[in-house]
Amino acid sequence: MTKAPRNRQAPRSAPRRGGVAQDHKPRTGSRPQRSSAPADTRAAEPAREVREGVRHVSVEEDNEGQRLDNFLLAQLRGVPKSIIYRVIRKGEVRVNKGRVKPDTRLKAGDNVRIPPITVKEKPQQVAPGSRVKTVMEAAVMFENEQMLVVNKPAGIAVHGGSGLSFGLIEVLRSARPEARFLELVHRLDRDTSGLVMVAKKRSALRYLQDELRHKRIRKHYHALVAGSWPASVNRVEEPLLRYEMPNGERRVRVDEEGKASLTLFRCLSAFEGYSLMEASPVTGRTHQIRVHAMWAGHPIAGDDKYMDDGSLKAFRAAGGQRLMLHARALEFSLPVSGEPVRLEAPYDEAFQHVLARLAARQQSGR
Repeated sequence: MTKAPRNRQAPRSAPRRGGVAQDHKPRTGSRPQRSSAPADTRAAEPAREVREGVRHVSVEEDNEGQRLDNFLLAQLRGVPKSIIYRVIRKGEVRVNKGRVKPDTRLKAGDNVRIPPITVKEKPQQVAPGSRVKTVMEAAVMFENEQMLVVNKPAGIAVHGGSGLSFGLIEVLRSARPEARFLELVHRLDRDTSGLVMVAKKRSALRYLQDELRHKRIRKHYHALVAGSWPASVNRVEEPLLRYEMPNGERRVRVDEEGKASLTLFRCLSAFEGYSLMEASPVTGRTHQIRVHAMWAGHPIAGDDKYMDDGSLKAFRAAGGQRLMLHARALEFSLPVSGEPVRLEAPYDEAFQHVLARLAARQQSGR
């Protein structure tokens, strides 16, 4: 069993109500959160359209077995799927000079003819600064030839978009210009810190995503929730439905029309007004842990989407600065070797400080 280290430590504050107790030995770690997100993440200017000539691309070994349509989507980023399917159907795309179908599986060494297509020229992007690249590289907790795992800081998105010109994946690509392939295996909310897997080869991406689909990768989060979590509640199995607020903001609620969802909960420590929980999602729905915790009557501290205003104000007033949700541990098997790995990510300063304040207050009250 392989373990992943890396430490550091620091502080910040928190407050309110009571809880259930158990043993917890938090590891420490200083990873930047929202305040550490670079200020230069503005969206870039609109793209211009340019027409590229005929291209002949040789299929590399890592693309062995990939469908032609998916191969072209990667080669022609920004081109609508409808156009890609149209040029395939018209016979303008050829593999080894022959006509093909969208679901044709490619082989290493195949020659793919890509016809002239109008694509959106990528505008000049705001490049990640050296400081944020250094921070992200320092946050890499595990790496081999197939993949790497990063302890993502809170406040940094996993990818650009929605007003941001870059996120974790763009920073890694900028810091590693020699890398031929870097893709996210899964995602974390912007305000959630912790472990994120990144594939360095397409074969590793396929393997890890297949492992996720078959629930062979275990994720364990630490969440500080409001109130005293009842010992009788160790699982929440409520369907979740995504919806949009009038302002376009994405939200999730428990709804019979939603998708089946399951989260396992375990109390790690009890404080005055709060409980530190381990939350292990069996399914992978958007905002799953946050909404299941709220449904159980114990929203996650600092959650400005799902925590009631009074509790949120009390947490902020006591110095709480971030969403208290951290992707603490991952258990999975490595691509190629199949070796089992367990990684554990230390808390950042703000998360650790809240817990330290709560523990100190508990001690002084005894």
